[in-house]
Amino acid sequence: MADPILVYLIAGESSGDDLGRSLMHAMRAILGDRITFAGIGGPGMIGQGLDPLFPMTDLSVMGLTEVIGHLPRLMRRLNEATADIVHRKPDLLITIDAPDFCFRVARRIAKIQPAIKRVHYVAPSVWAWRPGRAAKIARIYDHLLALLPFEPPHFTRVGLPCTFVGHPAADIDLQGTAIDFRRRYGIAAGKPIVLLLPGSRMGEIDRLLPLFISVARALDPGRKISFAIITLPHLEAYVRRVVDASEVDCVIATGDLAKRDGFAAARAALAASGTVALELGLACVPSVICYRVSPLSALLAKRLIKVKFVSLINLILDKEVMPEFLQENATAEKIVSALAKLLEESPERHSQILSDMDAAVLLKPPGGSSAETAARAALSVLGRVS
Repeated sequence: MADPILVYLIAGESSGDDLGRSLMHAMRAILGDRITFAGIGGPGMIGQGLDPLFPMTDLSVMGLTEVIGHLPRLMRRLNEATADIVHRKPDLLITIDAPDFCFRVARRIAKIQPAIKRVHYVAPSVWAWRPGRAAKIARIYDHLLALLPFEPPHFTRVGLPCTFVGHPAADIDLQGTAIDFRRRYGIAAGKPIVLLLPGSRMGEIDRLLPLFISVARALDPGRKISFAIITLPHLEAYVRRVVDASEVDCVIATGDLAKRDGFAAARAALAASGTVALELGLACVPSVICYRVSPLSALLAKRLIKVKFVSLINLILDKEVMPEFLQENATAEKIVSALAKLLEESPERHSQILSDMDAAVLLKPPGGSSAETAARAALSVLGRVS
């Protein structure tokens, strides 16, 4: 029987916990009881058998505005994680996203115990800003797992092996039932539905929801369209207050079931840039993408970010499939014009649906699921699988 394998994983936020959970499940499917896990993760990873060093929530303050006040605790956790890895001597260290913390740990381990193989899951966006990071990352990792098909060359050219493992969103079943959504929220069968998706953070909602409401008013003065906002449970009350004050007729729903059924029922969507925009593309919902940040953040972005688009569907296909309206260009008049075309049987609508289908194919790995591909790529560093 082959020797057992200890994998040490570090995730610093809920999205990383989701990736880690799926990765651990896939690794165990390959190696069975020969593999054990330790490290830092959330409830998903713990449920897959992770022996946790400390709560993952202790690492959730790595944002620019929060780090300074929590620096002593973060440095203590950094020291604890390093010491635990050195003590346990795992066969493989896998860090998941959260680069502010993970790269520091990996850099220390590379110096102290270089024999421990090191893999990072989710390639940093060096193609968007600070391309020089690729060479720095190559000095501390043995392998990188990328979610997007165009990412590997940015790292292999500086000597870091990088595998495109597919985007996990492409593995999610987004198929819903339109008739259930209409029945649940009392929307007549023949009435078109437009989704308004202003983001999952309070700052996004504050900046975008008033604009989205203005778009709804201008797009449908005769009230022939049903609008629906799908949000997170903890944001529902706040969103409802804003919508009620606007007197726009709009359904407010929460939960994954509502999202799947809403996607199935929607004629079109207006959405914030981010994961939901990618999900809309994968579900082939014709969409317009909008985003606004603070003036200072916008100024910094213009100086640092080197890409033409913000939406992943557009980036993958290298063309504006989903119309994007950013910052001062995000006006109700411009958005209404673009959204109205998607409500009709127009060339813009048909072209976007076909392009979304092309992007969905590109986001899937050559074989198996994203998690399975990632598991095999990570374990290949140990020579255990091909």
